[in-house]
Amino acid sequence: MSESLCIDSPLRGRAMPKSYSGDLRERVIEAVESGASRRETAERFEVSVSSAVKWLQRWHESKSAAPRPRGGSVSALEELAERILDLIAEQPDLTLVETVAELRKRRIRTSRSSLWRFLDRHGITLKKKPASCGAAANRCGPRTPTLDARAGHV
Repeated sequence: MSESLCIDSPLRGRAMPKSYSGDLRERVIEAVESGASRRETAERFEVSVSSAVKWLQRWHESKSAAPRPRGGSVSALEELAERILDLIAEQPDLTLVETVAELRKRRIRTSRSSLWRFLDRHGITLKKKPASCGAAANRCGPRTPTLDARAGHV
């Protein structure tokens, strides 16, 4: 199997192998059902014996040769979504770190990164509004040139 580069892969540059095609799975199942052994069939179709065995088990259990869905774990925070979203509605001015601390006070264990991913999935940002021009007058409006720039030295 050739290695393909995949930047986001947890396998350090190696992409996850793709599932075998449904057609190949069906041909292996048909061969075994017609009397060939699993080992012979695996050799004939150049797949591992364990794959042939698993495909047959799945066929007998669910009459399906399709691969099972991959990935898609669910965050434990989703079970507590209502409580977390209520906290954010009550105190929208909290930063991410402050929100984690408040959740811990309420006996909801989480980390900054998992809370950020949760909020991102729910389309919530905890960004603050920029300071008003009255609060930071020196940062609003056009900048005044420095002494060197006025004298022609840039």
